[in-house]
Amino acid sequence: MRCPHLPDGFDFTDPDLLQSRVPHPEFAELRGTAPVWWCAQPTGISGFQDDGYWAVTRHADVKYVSTHPELFSSTTNTAVIRFNESISREQIDVQKLIMLNMDPPEHTRVRQIVQRGFTPRAIRSLEGALRDRARSIVDAALAEADKNNGTFDFVTNIAVELPLQAIAELIGVPQEDRTKIFDWSNKMAAYDDPEYAITEEIGAEAAMELVSYAMNLAAARKECPAKDIVSQLVAAEGEGNLLSDEFGFFVILLAVAGNETTRNAISHGMHAFLTHPEQWELYKRDRPATAAEEIVRWATPVVAFQRTATQDTELGGQKIKAGDRVGIFYSSANNDPEVFEEPHRFDITRDPNPHLGFGGGGPHFCLGKSLAVLEINLIFNAIADVLPDLRLAGDPRRLRSAWLNGIKGLQVTRG
Repeated sequence: MRCPHLPDGFDFTDPDLLQSRVPHPEFAELRGTAPVWWCAQPTGISGFQDDGYWAVTRHADVKYVSTHPELFSSTTNTAVIRFNESISREQIDVQKLIMLNMDPPEHTRVRQIVQRGFTPRAIRSLEGALRDRARSIVDAALAEADKNNGTFDFVTNIAVELPLQAIAELIGVPQEDRTKIFDWSNKMAAYDDPEYAITEEIGAEAAMELVSYAMNLAAARKECPAKDIVSQLVAAEGEGNLLSDEFGFFVILLAVAGNETTRNAISHGMHAFLTHPEQWELYKRDRPATAAEEIVRWATPVVAFQRTATQDTELGGQKIKAGDRVGIFYSSANNDPEVFEEPHRFDITRDPNPHLGFGGGGPHFCLGKSLAVLEINLIFNAIADVLPDLRLAGDPRRLRSAWLNGIKGLQVTRG
């Protein structure tokens, strides 16, 4: 293979880069020349005291890393590929209490408990309430448009609301407290974006407030169980249960992994429909069951997570040393032409669609996939029914982040 042609100092986790675009041309260059490539970094710039990471860009290699936790650990350095330079090692290590950052067997124990809340029956039980909420959200957006000459911000008025309501519905958060969950999750995920003026300290404080809220909720359910998922997770007898702090960190995972990612999938999905009007017409007419999966592939809300090699190993022809960080780039894998025909074509009838937008398989495959797909289907059905004539009124405003493909604003208009 030839050497990749990338600018000196190019870094796929540079938040300034991801604020402007997802680097698809550079991913394609690596897939064709050096699919496992050493990305050098100044020591400490990502919060880790090393000098870089391996960028893994091919679909097959991302799957391999994801399905071999004995070789590639989520716990050693957590799954987040880049923190702020100022973060302390102690702050990083605290995050190992979140299921996303656990390895088997501890991950297996916690996942076996929390997956009670994500059974097909549990998700079906939410569908009616979420369908009603989706319709009311879009009706409210219509009213907002009518007050503003037909124009409104799609992210604020539509995309943010249903994922928040779904998580709150799942764990029984009272309606009056739901904006708190949204605010806390925003602060935890947006620390790289100066518009929000969120520091690592503010993000950590928001995380602790959310943990405290969830622990109080868990304590109340232990005292007086109800017919909800919280009671199933913390008050179940004879089946194992979560400790109050474990439940608190599980809610953090829901607030970021469930809320932020689905919100961004919906935002990118609407932008894709409005820049591919033939696909929007097709959706409005046929409502294909394959649409949600293509929206997630197209959006790939999480650009990358990381693992850390537990021993000397080899991947994609490269020798990886124990302790090396390994970035698994889902945005690249989901555009791998070895797997997807015309990957840069948005096609809501794409089938099969073996994308890795919900993870590369293995122990960390997204627990909430069926809930996310349900939310995407419900919200776009409601939009197609109530606001079928939407069109773009401006370019998306992208989130500055090292690992999220986020949209924080998308102006749309009717007619």
